[in-house]
Amino acid sequence: MSPSLREFMWVIARDVNRTVGGGMAAMELLRRSFETRQWVDASTHGLFAAVSRLTPGTNILAYCAAAGWRLHGWRGTLAATAAASIPASIVITALAATLVRLDRYPPVRLALSIGTLIAAVLVLSSAWNLLKPFCRTGRWPRALFVAAVTTSLYIAGLTPVRILLASALAAALLPSPPAGRTTNSTEGRPENSTGSPQAEQL
Repeated sequence: MSPSLREFMWVIARDVNRTVGGGMAAMELLRRSFETRQWVDASTHGLFAAVSRLTPGTNILAYCAAAGWRLHGWRGTLAATAAASIPASIVITALAATLVRLDRYPPVRLALSIGTLIAAVLVLSSAWNLLKPFCRTGRWPRALFVAAVTTSLYIAGLTPVRILLASALAAALLPSPPAGRTTNSTEGRPENSTGSPQAEQL
């Protein structure tokens, strides 16, 4: 389903500019909105997230630009980038000027701590939704291997872009999981659509 440009801009502006904690939190809200409206599926969201991490600049703007291009071409890219950046620039300018004077008060610090906690939950939720397709289709060893490579490179002190490139290379070198029909563990032969050897004989 393809939304109107106005509706698409509204969703981008609403979700990107009501989050704290960086681009991953905003991406998770956008993923939920896109999937609810059937604009973008989970695999396309994963592609947008990967592209946004590899491209230079702010990742949420790259994500919005990719989504805009997918749904409305260059007009969608311009609209999404404007909707994600202009309101946020105004808000962050006002917040920066205000928090310089108010961050010494305990209620303000408490509100910032709660916002940080919410952002952490959204980031973890976004990470799980990227991993979930691999865990549910029997490809968890592949995902576990890539996660181990990524963690090792992070501990070694590599930059995020190099970690992403190395992890993508590791995933590309792994053998692809077998596609097609499954194998019956009791007889060692392919099952039919019902999964029953008796039904296959019939």
